[in-house]
Amino acid sequence: MNVLVVNCGSSSLKYQLVDMTNESVLAKGQFEKIGAEDAIFTHKRPTGDKLKKIQPVLDHKAALKILLDILVDKEYGVIASMDEIDAVGHRVVHGAEKFAKSVLINDEVMATLEECSKMAPLHNPPNIQGIEACQSIMPNVPQVAVFDTAFHQSMPPEAYLYGLPYDVYEKYGVRRYGFHGTSHRYVADRVAELMGKPLSELKIISCHLGNGSSVTAVKNGQSVDTSMGFTPLAGLVMGTRCGDIDPAIVPFLMDQMNLSTKEVDELMNKKSGVLGISGVSNDFRVLEEAAEAGNEKAQLALNMFHYKVRATIGAYAAVMGGVDAIVFTAGIGENGIGNREAICEGLEYLGTALDKERNNVRGKDTEISVEGSKVKLFVVPTNEEIMIARDTQRLAK
Repeated sequence: MNVLVVNCGSSSLKYQLVDMTNESVLAKGQFEKIGAEDAIFTHKRPTGDKLKKIQPVLDHKAALKILLDILVDKEYGVIASMDEIDAVGHRVVHGAEKFAKSVLINDEVMATLEECSKMAPLHNPPNIQGIEACQSIMPNVPQVAVFDTAFHQSMPPEAYLYGLPYDVYEKYGVRRYGFHGTSHRYVADRVAELMGKPLSELKIISCHLGNGSSVTAVKNGQSVDTSMGFTPLAGLVMGTRCGDIDPAIVPFLMDQMNLSTKEVDELMNKKSGVLGISGVSNDFRVLEEAAEAGNEKAQLALNMFHYKVRATIGAYAAVMGGVDAIVFTAGIGENGIGNREAICEGLEYLGTALDKERNNVRGKDTEISVEGSKVKLFVVPTNEEIMIARDTQRLAK
């Protein structure tokens, strides 16, 4: 079975075509700046050859048509016809409480996704556009939705509820949902494999650290707490997001700075985090260079990020009554050698011991704790696409 994995953003589309007989990637690529005359299309095959085009791509449907054409192209294609695409798996950011697992898409599911859009107005609409485009072009091919929020539906009420009147939750669905669920699920599974133990017997803290970051407590294979909340703004200090703050700061800033709801939302989502603290960049590589050159605010931003991740790890060890493994994934988690070392400094009381030589690694499955460490430390590159493909294969059958 060949599964096409589609991940639509507001002006982007990422894809992979996966042969599920051996889970090999036949082709992958992305569209950037959808809606513009100078949209960028990149297509790669395992042989290493790469196609890059700059051309008008007016919407997601147009992008998908270009994508499907290139997959059967004589020069750059990897399949003989579209009939070789057996199913399509879609990343959907928010499933609210409606979806605790991946689902085969039908009219009822689509209607529910529209309802969930009010909770993720920046993310769900383009996800829906991608699904509709695929349904239009491939009406007889099964489509599956895989949700970022689904993995966290196992959290208990004491973890997901806020201290607001209960009817605010009942009427408006205001609660912690959590995100990056597909990534956390993948790395927890992979850590269990690397440890040679059943996931159902392990307590794992998964650190998905990138421009958007979250930490999840995975106990016996289930998410029991996570740092992101009602939206992906909550939790850690991130690239441009403020993370957890005193909620009274919001109306205070609106009054003092004469900001609208939209403006204060933009301040917290796009102008805060390590970018706002440092005044330099939201790119951690740039921050590290600036800190090494003596920029104190860049170093402060890094210190805040490391502190918050470390504090959350400690909290989740308490939540689970211990921890067997801590895993780092996503852009910073997989590649940030110095960031991992700084985060682990001070966690020795849990039973961790970082091996600096083993930690000198980027982007591959590696245990980075010393031999015999009570709590294992791992780097595991995330693979959300393969999780989406696996769920899609299972449901499409």
